[in-house]
Amino acid sequence: MYDVVGLGSALMDFTIEVDQAVLDRLGLRKGTMQLVDEERSRAILAALADCPMEKTPGGSAANTVAGVAVLGGSGLFIGKVGNDEFGELYRSESERVGVAVRLARNEKLTGHAIALITPDGERTFATHLGAALFLREDDVADEDVARGKILHIEGYLLEDPDLKAASVRAMEIAHKNGAQVSIDLADPALISRNHDEFHRLARDYADILFVNEEEAESFTGARGAQAAGMLAKYCRVAVVKLGGSGSIVKSAAEEIVIPSYKVTPVNTNGAGDMYAAGFLYGLAHGLPLERCGRIASHAAALVVAQVGARLTGKVSVDQIGM
Repeated sequence: MYDVVGLGSALMDFTIEVDQAVLDRLGLRKGTMQLVDEERSRAILAALADCPMEKTPGGSAANTVAGVAVLGGSGLFIGKVGNDEFGELYRSESERVGVAVRLARNEKLTGHAIALITPDGERTFATHLGAALFLREDDVADEDVARGKILHIEGYLLEDPDLKAASVRAMEIAHKNGAQVSIDLADPALISRNHDEFHRLARDYADILFVNEEEAESFTGARGAQAAGMLAKYCRVAVVKLGGSGSIVKSAAEEIVIPSYKVTPVNTNGAGDMYAAGFLYGLAHGLPLERCGRIASHAAALVVAQVGARLTGKVSVDQIGM
């Protein structure tokens, strides 16, 4: 059994520290995520060729599974990469940090996210989805999903019809085998574009929902504790992340306010994914919801205090205080 099986877009993360002038030259607006085609992506990478660049496997669900492994848990990630050097790097680097992978292959480039970090810690993305866009139902094996205690899906998969079909298949397999389904709703604009369908998918499949405050408002029209209460009607556990103000965990039986751990922020990239990792690790190990939230908050703070979207060293859950 795996603690968490993740299904998502397999994207290599190219993380680069830049100043505002570089963003201006590239025509990228700070703090946004822009989808780019292959030609534009190659041009951006060529312009940044002389900059120090950290290359790590990424993608929201994959980051969460990697976070579970860092915390001492077990995880499997299912995705699709290209038949290229980055696809092989994605596989080898994932396995090196203790994540099992099932990576289908495609003739397109391996998807990648160019993450540009400015001195204020803000992140700007130029993302080329590449092979990740071609994940299909037959890339999801029953036996892989069935081995997980929790299936975790990123909301980005729930818009495109083919990606959604693969996700629905995985969620049905999970429930058939007694696993819980976790969904990170991912982005307020994504929710707005798919409002009714996301409500249906949450109601039909979600056991755990993760949102930040803007996503919560897009889904419910409310914020904070009120939003958490409304979200909890769709699932067993709703989590509303409030950034530096902590988070709210709501179930039918309890509402818990989780404080944040204060750090000097270097980069917000990966904080939500790492929060989900800590929370799902706790659930998979049968811990109380408050303890799950504390682990999640601590793990998110650790990743905010560094440049990359993933932690590189093991974290002892036992050392995270109440």
